[in-house]
Amino acid sequence: MKSKYSRGVALCLIATVSWGGMFPVMTSALRHIDPFTFTCMRYGIAGLIFLVLLAMTEGRTSLKVRGERMGLAFFFGAVGFAGFQFLVFLGQQKLGAEGALLASVMMATMPMLGFLVNWVVRRVVPPRAALGFIMLSFFGITLVVTKGDFVALFNQPQDFTADIMIILGALCWVVYTYGASYFPTWSPVRYTTVTTVLGVFSAVGITAVLLVTGVVAVPGPAAVVEVSPELAYMSLAAAVVGVLAWNLGNKILTPLNGVLFMDVVPMTSFIVSAALGVLPSLFQLIGAIITAGALVLNNLYLRRAATRTTLAAEPAAPVDEGRPLAVSAPR
Repeated sequence: MKSKYSRGVALCLIATVSWGGMFPVMTSALRHIDPFTFTCMRYGIAGLIFLVLLAMTEGRTSLKVRGERMGLAFFFGAVGFAGFQFLVFLGQQKLGAEGALLASVMMATMPMLGFLVNWVVRRVVPPRAALGFIMLSFFGITLVVTKGDFVALFNQPQDFTADIMIILGALCWVVYTYGASYFPTWSPVRYTTVTTVLGVFSAVGITAVLLVTGVVAVPGPAAVVEVSPELAYMSLAAAVVGVLAWNLGNKILTPLNGVLFMDVVPMTSFIVSAALGVLPSLFQLIGAIITAGALVLNNLYLRRAATRTTLAAEPAAPVDEGRPLAVSAPR
């Protein structure tokens, strides 16, 4: 049991470390190409790899999905691979040079958003202490976004449109992660493959409308060549390895525990960004520490509460006071 849990932890760490690197990588890519076209190319490549992987591991019959809640799978695929990618990376692009840092830190809102989704969908009300930790983590995020200037939230609210987009994108990924629980008979590889392919269809449809209407300029061949190194990382490391490891890890740990590992994303992104010369401010560092600390404390609290509940539910072993306890001989 312990080894299985450790495997789940390792898989979630692999996913979040790969995602921590993707925000600085996207800073470079977004200088040459729009996030919509890039997402279509990225998950077009990843989707093909997932299809091959599914056929190899579960056979070609696993590719047949007739009568298996495809509408719901399409919804989760669209939310996870079009909603998350478009909102987060468009928001990062609007934020400019420090977009990678801000976007990565706001991924730490996922545990908080996970509690809210669990509350709405399953009517599970978080304990008061958990709500307190959630509010503390939200305070940390606000500190990062405003750099300590809270008055700016009210004086210049339009400047935070990109931040709101990124948080909505984070919510999309939380919904996608919880979506796996609606397909209990599917393996993580199958859920990843089916939702990725369906998500690509939705992303391509939205992007086609944006390109045809002129909202987004059609990227030229030179732009595609320019972002080929970033595309390779985002397709193979962040998408294939990251998404598959994430779904495998959450299958073991459950989404409520899995999303806590999103705290690793800003840590990795901070290190990579600092190596590239983009340093966070003091208030941003303090805010990130507060957010991470609140979520760690929240996790410890929930684990202790769960242990107490389990111990209280275990029936006491009956004791016959008239007879001595039997001691079995060693074998």
